[in-house]
Amino acid sequence: MTSSLKKNLKQSKDQKSNKPIRGKSGMKTLKLNDNSSKLANEVSSDLKASPSLELLKCIQCGMCVSLCPAARYSDYNPREMVKKVLDGDEDIVSDDDIWNCFYCYTCHSVCPVNNSPSEVNQILRQKAINEGNGIEKIASFLTYGESFLDIGIGSIPAAFFDILVNDFGTEWLNFKINLDSVRKDLGLGPVTLPEDSIEEINEILKITGLTDRLERIRRFE
Repeated sequence: MTSSLKKNLKQSKDQKSNKPIRGKSGMKTLKLNDNSSKLANEVSSDLKASPSLELLKCIQCGMCVSLCPAARYSDYNPREMVKKVLDGDEDIVSDDDIWNCFYCYTCHSVCPVNNSPSEVNQILRQKAINEGNGIEKIASFLTYGESFLDIGIGSIPAAFFDILVNDFGTEWLNFKINLDSVRKDLGLGPVTLPEDSIEEINEILKITGLTDRLERIRRFE
């Protein structure tokens, strides 16, 4: 067997095994197969993805992790999440750690290649929900959506009241209870909207599908 043929066979073997190979410049490159790019392409083409999202340009520098509050207080790792997406690892969709992201967009603001792990996370969460996973993670926010139907604006879910009182003290609860009086003293009107405005908002939410979505989440409670 000629040396040229041996070289071609070795390159072919490396490509099939998805191992790093050296190009003409001597730089190691990674040959991605169709399965590797499938998930990344799904994320990049998702409706939630910004046109400027540069997911495929991620260089795994770790800047996103260095300033991520979720990574500091939990096992969530935005760099690792993006790596799994680029590797085509579908298990990341069912990983509980993706639900620890705060959506603060710090990772978005510091990424040197204009990637946004926060956006990637949102798309993965929606993918999980579409597959029937993670509904219990958002069930506690159900009352937030329902408050739009009831009073026309969003309201903090009651499930978080105890946490807020623990963090901010009883002053927060007193402010919440006496909000209308506080607004009156400041010369402001009531928080709730007029009835006709609430009816218009309900119609909009029904047409856009939010009402049906809230009902689907309610069935999982």
